[in-house]
Amino acid sequence: QVQLVESGGGLVQAGGSLRLACAATDDTFRTMTKGWFRQAPGKEREFVAAIKWLASTTDYADSVKDRFTISRDNAKNTLYLQMNTLKPEDTAVYYCAAASDPMGGRRVENYDYWDQGTQVTVSS
Repeated sequence: QVQLVESGGGLVQAGGSLRLACAATDDTFRTMTKGWFRQAPGKEREFVAAIKWLASTTDYADSVKDRFTISRDNAKNTLYLQMNTLKPEDTAVYYCAAASDPMGGRRVENYDYWDQGTQVTVSS
């Protein structure tokens, strides 16, 4: 059973930056496709970014492309999301997730393990 613990959320002004980290308790995490999702109040959980374990291929939602960067540190068993040029519309609870299926993808249903989420609030 993979447990994920996230850190790094908070309050930031528009144009600022934050880095989220997601640490896993199980080494299996290294060979999983990993993703970041977010959920704003009254909205469905949506895909933000993903990184496949093989070849480190990345994928981003259009709304965050060129502003957010997903990365991993296998030695630390940790996933990161660097968020730059934040906008008020980025305000949401952010979740990291891991998929046993190496294809991963953008669908919430493809991911098996989730963390508790962390609040990111961007003020205008």
